[in-house]
Amino acid sequence: MTAAASESRPAPLWRLWRDPATWVTTADILVILIAVSLPWSTSLVGILGVAFLATMAPFLDVRAFLQSLKRPICALPIALFALALIGTLWSNAPWGARLYAVSPAAKLLVLPLLLYHFERSVRGAQVFIAFLVSCTLLMVMSWIVAFDPGLTLKSAGDTERGIFVKNYIDQSQEFALCAVALAYPVVTLLRAKRIWLAVLLTAVALSFVVNMSFVIVSRTALVTIPVLLAVFALLHLKWRSIAIIVCAAIAFAAVAWVTSPQLRWTAETFLRDYRLYKERNIPTSIGNRLEFWQKSLRFFGEAPIFGHGSGSTRGLFEQAAVGQVGAAAEVIGNPHNQTLYVAIQWGLIGIVVLYAMWWRHLMLFRGESLESWIGLLIVVQNIFTSLFNSHIFDFHEGWMYVLGVGIAGGMVLGTGSREAASEFRTKS
Repeated sequence: MTAAASESRPAPLWRLWRDPATWVTTADILVILIAVSLPWSTSLVGILGVAFLATMAPFLDVRAFLQSLKRPICALPIALFALALIGTLWSNAPWGARLYAVSPAAKLLVLPLLLYHFERSVRGAQVFIAFLVSCTLLMVMSWIVAFDPGLTLKSAGDTERGIFVKNYIDQSQEFALCAVALAYPVVTLLRAKRIWLAVLLTAVALSFVVNMSFVIVSRTALVTIPVLLAVFALLHLKWRSIAIIVCAAIAFAAVAWVTSPQLRWTAETFLRDYRLYKERNIPTSIGNRLEFWQKSLRFFGEAPIFGHGSGSTRGLFEQAAVGQVGAAAEVIGNPHNQTLYVAIQWGLIGIVVLYAMWWRHLMLFRGESLESWIGLLIVVQNIFTSLFNSHIFDFHEGWMYVLGVGIAGGMVLGTGSREAASEFRTKS
């Protein structure tokens, strides 16, 4: 057998098993699969997440990883989980409710691992491409289901127009993120005179917007999309370009308003829900939120420093609902506001940790690269949507935050490390 033939043979399985590069590649593939499955499945994301953690273990540089945990971008998510765990000690809720309240925060422990891994990996961009492709396929299925509702995978009593899997809130979050995130590469390609690729990405972005305009969109996405677009315009466009885009956006919004009954209905429900709640005390989405927020502020005032403990929210709302009718009698374990969700259970300490985490993650993405833009967009989206929901601790939106910040943050850190190493070698 010649030396060339010997070299062409695949490496033995036991040698691959001991090769750190094999485990790095496997971890990359698993994260790509998580990104692909996130728009479609919750259970698959959990399974692949556990598999990712398992592949990180065999060749993890423990000393380097522990050193990385000292950075606030890693330490603060861990601190928020630790606070949820310690908060079980002073809660009056049953132990089942206390532990159940801790579980949504557990996903934050994956964030430092993703930051560490993608600081060294070169496949971060492939994860974002996989997520974009997966969301594009979901958008196609949304159109198909809009015209043929019988093709949905949701149960007969739980159907929503244009929803193939999951729900319209999760789908709107994905579509809004993809549509706005594509603005950066489109502008970059136009400046580089790569017109056809820019046109293709523009068409994909507009397809998400058209789907949300004519099929279904959540009110949270309807409010936050203009904020995300404003952030992009202020950071990356000149005033002349901003004026042109604003005029085009107004024209598109006017056409969509006139031609889309679904969009008009979604917008009109804001005022309708408020009137039903205020005038007739009928439980509505907006009315319930206003009721939840008022009661949450009262609960926070009763225990402002440490809060009432993990899992205490539902019990407090149950006590407040005694003898009430209508919207005031509604009971919930989540006040639909991230700050209040944290404040009720862990008080001012929890709020400080939450806002410090958001701030540190925002500061991580101050650069001009694509990964900085994606990371910034994910953090800003999470902050503004958390005015109306508790998206850090919701499964789908929480994983969007963990994956997006972990991967984009790791890429930003990796670029900085490589530039610093290159500068050091040059000076040497």
